[in-house]
Amino acid sequence: MGITERKAREKELRRNAIIDAAEKIFFSREMDTATMDDIAEAAELSKGTLYLYFKSKEDLYLAITRRGLDILIDMFSKAVKKKKYGIQKIYAIGLAYYSFSRKHPDYFNAMTYFLAHSQEFNENTPTAMECALAGDRPLIIVRDSLIKGIEDGTIRSDINPSETAIILMGQSNGLIQILSKNLEHFKNMHPQFNLKSAENIIDHAFNLIHRSLEPST
Repeated sequence: MGITERKAREKELRRNAIIDAAEKIFFSREMDTATMDDIAEAAELSKGTLYLYFKSKEDLYLAITRRGLDILIDMFSKAVKKKKYGIQKIYAIGLAYYSFSRKHPDYFNAMTYFLAHSQEFNENTPTAMECALAGDRPLIIVRDSLIKGIEDGTIRSDINPSETAIILMGQSNGLIQILSKNLEHFKNMHPQFNLKSAENIIDHAFNLIHRSLEPST
């Protein structure tokens, strides 16, 4: 390994170490209360060194969000490869999204925060651009699966795949948030609802979506 390659590798290792430290800070408190001083202390670096790698805590938060998106993209990609028909791919994506939220709740929350506060982030940084491009990939996978379903006859042909992909992603994100934050409240305060597990509600929701996408007979 030459000097240039070694320096590039060391720089990438330090960058990842900074992101690791930032995750500990952001995942343990609200982003609004975290500071670059906190992150520098956790990374055992000076704040000046921190700014050599990231321009702001928002830039760091985007790097964390990008990590989560990479995991989600991988899970979506693997889910669709296992299924033949478009409607099966859509169902598999939904299950993968729920599984992601359970296995990686901190990343899920980081992505949700980013979606809700995207106007507060500087879109002109390299990290922001990478995050934005990665953020489009899950939506594209959903859209492509809808197109596949229309082509193979398992999904109705009168839908707009792009609009439907946005709707499905929004529905899934909202439902997962409700279940993670409010299900126990609903069960305790409204026993007459006869609510069961989150998994049962997720399965019911996806069955409803499945039926809404099926071609008319």
